[in-house]
This record gives sequence, structure tokens and C-alpha cells, in this order.
Amino acid sequence: MANFGTPSIQQREPEPARIKSVTIEGFRSLRSIQNLELPQLTVLIGANGAGKSTLIRFFEMLSWMLKAKNLQEFVLRHGGGDDQFFMGARKTSRIHAELCLETASGYNDYRFDLAHISAGDSVMVMNEAYRYSAHDIPTKAKWTEIEGVGKESSLLEKKSKTAQTIVNLLRQCSTYQFHDTSINAAIHNRWDVTESFRLRSDGGNLAAVLLDLRNGDRKRYELIVKQIGRVLPAFKDFVLEEEAGKVLLRWVGRQSDKVFGSHLTSDGSLRLFCLLTLLNLPPERLPDVLFFDEPELGLHPHAITLVAEMFKRLSKKRQIFIATQSPYLVDCFELENIIVASANNGETVLRNLPREHYQRWLDEEYQLSDIWLQQATGGVAWLGEHQPVKREGSMDAGQLE
Repeated sequence: MANFGTPSIQQREPEPARIKSVTIEGFRSLRSIQNLELPQLTVLIGANGAGKSTLIRFFEMLSWMLKAKNLQEFVLRHGGGDDQFFMGARKTSRIHAELCLETASGYNDYRFDLAHISAGDSVMVMNEAYRYSAHDIPTKAKWTEIEGVGKESSLLEKKSKTAQTIVNLLRQCSTYQFHDTSINAAIHNRWDVTESFRLRSDGGNLAAVLLDLRNGDRKRYELIVKQIGRVLPAFKDFVLEEEAGKVLLRWVGRQSDKVFGSHLTSDGSLRLFCLLTLLNLPPERLPDVLFFDEPELGLHPHAITLVAEMFKRLSKKRQIFIATQSPYLVDCFELENIIVASANNGETVLRNLPREHYQRWLDEEYQLSDIWLQQATGGVAWLGEHQPVKREGSMDAGQLE
């Protein structure tokens, strides 16, 4: 396996907060999700329309809600207030959510309700409360209620350490989706070289980030180039030239000195450039919680295996959520990482997988996707009651060495 390098800062980072569990009632297809445990590395699997992305959208909404009070803009961009409620606001009168965030010292809990406002098709934030409970105290603390209601969260105005811990984590929840590689995609544009600290959620400023790494963290940059070359043997290096304070994404191959622009690069290659760059950034240049919506799209199975190993490594520093329906990607992880999404009469059901229910199949060298694919095609459910059919060519995560 490739050497992923050593972060440029030598001092040990404080352990970041993580989302331990969540309860969601009435948000889109999530009618009732109760105390769902969220691993440090969570892989959401399910068929088309099962609701994998809905959980990601919920945390995206929280990020907008606690980032400069942009909840109403999120609602407007995502179809209006009525579309945020399970089967519409006439069917579901409120959205209720409770989150447990864990730090090194204890638990920071946050709860709130959203109600629909017919005028303007917007939402109202109601019943906000928060609390902190230390690890060594057996009972939970009492809730601190936030008075008043409004179109935006009032948690931002609270100065307590608990409120600020919750705000700082949830506002950082970032969703990465590198699907748009069309002619008008941001990745084809020239980017200001100063917009280079963090990679944008659509990967648009990739050239600026790569140029910054090449100038300031050469070993990390060379590692990215080497990893891309493992998957794309024709790739040699990026051609990053600053012109009037801007830079364009270009690269050169091994067979000739011809320089290729992003518009001459395959969709899968562009997504690979974005993923490998993001996953190799030092932790201080990443948010505490990262969401990936079908990151395997357009990638070769060998590339998927490489990316999966990088997800595992990064999860030691940051919490990661991956929504996928790729059997190759699923097989790279452990049972404890998996949350299965399924649809039941328009409702999304999310569940963890107890090892005791599935260990006998794993002992017989069945892979996770062998069981899941039976369910996705209407066959065996995730109950371990019947023997699944092994998938031909199942790929070992350690195959790419």
C-alpha cells in the first residue's frame, strides 16, 4: 500500500468532536429515525431511491442553519418548506431532531423542531435546547431551553462552551460531490490562486489547491501525483501556471509533451483528481465531518480500493460519511461501518448491522455485498436467514498493493 505521508505539522491535534447518534422525525423521507448510532466511518448503502442522500441533506441543512443563519436559503434552494416535511406539511406537522455530539470530555446534546409556515412556504425554528454531560456522570444533565422562535436558529447567539461546541462542529459538516464535470462545471474555470486552503465541495478550485501544495508542501503534492499515476498510468504531472493571479487545471502525460486541459480529461479522471487531492490534505485543512455522495462514480475498481484505504486512514482524524451503492466500495469496509438504507412505503429505514446476525456468513468468506446485492434485487433481506449467493470476482481490499 502507498505511503500516505506525514502531516506537515508535528504537534498532535486535539481530538475533534464527532456526531455519536441522531434522532430525526419528519424530515423528507426520514419519518422516524430513533437514536441511530453513527460510526466514525459510516458507509450508507442502499438501492436507488432508498434515501441514502436524505441523511446527508439533513446534515447539510444543519450546516446552513448554523452558518451565518442561512436556513431559509437552504429551504429555498431545496424546493421550499413543504418539501422538507415527510409527505408534506399537511401530513407531517413538525420536524424534530436530537443529536449527540461526543468530545474527549463528554457529550453535547442539541435538539430542535421545525414547523412549516404557509406564507412564503418557509419554516420556523422552535423548541431549541442544549446540554452537556460528562463521560463520568451516569445520568444526563438537564436541558437548557432557548426561549423564543424564529426563522433562524438562536443557538448561534449563545456564548456557553456547550453551545459553541455544537455550533462549531455542525456548521463544519461539508458535503463533497464531484459529479458535475460538464462543460460549464467550475473545475474548468480559472481560479484565484488565493482560494486554496480548502477544496470546494464541487472541486472547482482544484488547480489553486494543487498549486498551493506544490509550492508549500512538495512531498504531499508529489504523493498525490504518484497515487494518480498508479490508477492512470498515462498521467505524469500537473501543469499549473499562475497567470494574473489565476490558475487553470492542466496536466501532461508520459507519452508526449502535449498538455491536456480539463475539458480533454475524462469525467472519471477529474473526479479521481479531486478525491485524491482532498483525501491527502492535512487534517487542519479539512472540516471535522465530511460527507461523500457516491464518490465511486466513474472510478475503476482499483481506484475505488485505493480511495477506500484513504478513507480509512483519514477517519482516524475526521468523521466520514459515504453514501454508495457500489459493491466494490462496500467490500472494502467492516460490518461495523455499514448502515443500510431501505424504502418502506415512501419511508426511509436506516439500521446498523449487528455482527452476531451476520458473522456466520462472513466466516464462510461471503462479502458484505454478497448479502446486500440479494436484497437490492428483491432477494434475501439483511437478516442472515438464508444463504446468499457469492458474487463472482469479489475484490479484496488488500489486492491493490
